[in-house]
Parts: sequence; C-alpha cells; structure tokens
Amino acid sequence: MTDLGFACLDVRPDPFAASPTLVFRLRLTETGGAVVQALALRCQIRIEPQRRRYTREEAVLLGDLFGDRSRWGDTLRALQFANVSAMVPGFTGVTETDLQVPVTYDLEVAASKYFAALDDGEIPLILLFSGTVFTRTAQGMSVEQVPWDREVRHRLPVAVWRELMDRCFPGEGWVRLSRETLRALHRFKSARALATWDDAVEALLAQAEEAAR
Repeated sequence: MTDLGFACLDVRPDPFAASPTLVFRLRLTETGGAVVQALALRCQIRIEPQRRRYTREEAVLLGDLFGDRSRWGDTLRALQFANVSAMVPGFTGVTETDLQVPVTYDLEVAASKYFAALDDGEIPLILLFSGTVFTRTAQGMSVEQVPWDREVRHRLPVAVWRELMDRCFPGEGWVRLSRETLRALHRFKSARALATWDDAVEALLAQAEEAAR
C-alpha cells in the first residue's frame, strides 16, 4: 500500500506558455516502500483570504467580493482558484514534478478580482490532492486512490502573479463588457475624437468626478 506525501516547493511564471500560466513545483514522497509506476494526479487549488492582513486600499477593492470590512468575519471565505490534472511518471521514494495552472485576467472571475486587489505580500493557497496511483507488486499491477486528506498550504507572492501578468499584458489589464456597453463606449469615443479606449474611460471618469463635486 502506498503512503504519499506532498510539498509545494515554489511557484513561477511559465515564460513559454501561450497564455498566462503558473508552474507549481511539487515534491512527492512515497514512504510505504511501493514502486509507483504512474500517478494520475488531480489538484484543486483554493485561496484562503482569511489567512492574511489587508491594507485599507486593498479592503476597499475587495468590497466587491466580501462586502464591507465590518462583515468580513462572516464573508471572508475560501475562493476557488483552479482544478488541474497531471500525469506523474513512475518513481520510488521521492520525485518532483511541475503542475501547470492556467490563470485568467478576467476581472469577472473571483480569483482574478482578488489577485488584482492586492498591492503586495503573499496569497495564501491550499492545494487539495486526489487521483489514482498505479503500483507494481509481486502479484502484478495494483491501483489505489490518493487519500482525500492529502493537502498542503503555500503562500504565493503577489509579485509572482504580477510578473506573470506583466509578461502577457505589460502595463495593462482588461475588463469584459457587454456588446451594448462596448458600442455605447465606442460612440462616446468617436463623438469626441478620442484617440484610445483609455482616453474614453478617463474622460468618463472625469465627468463622474465632476458631477460628484
């Protein structure tokens, strides 16, 4: 019978991926003496927002997710980040492997909204492992399930996430708009002969600030 343990060694941006991707470096340890032929690994990654402190400005930006700070005792709950899979080659004892995790910059997604609200520090994550282990025994092949209690916590530096986004969207971000809203913004931009979409949004923000005064 296998006895698998997991550790997350680090996380880095994938410089060669076609879309934003984080690479989680995992160490797998088998202490039961089994010969692992292969491991079909599944990993669910969650953000644990209650495990860090927030500045006043961060708290304002996180209001969309968790409401007013006075309510955070009830609303600060785990956020789903990713569900990914990987095939781990056979090993005995200890091995290391990379887990590819695609990341979106879509600010309609809760995890992306959370990341974008942070100025610095670390993002507390928990990795929950499951999957199927194929081992070789004296009687032949054996198939087992990774126990559901296998998990590990890791703190992802906000700087790593920003480095990843700067590789793919240098100095930029994007917001998804409905077709009707985009057409209205286009009309506003064209009517005022504004050169860029940034100019159009800045002009609207300036109008809103003026009206608020």
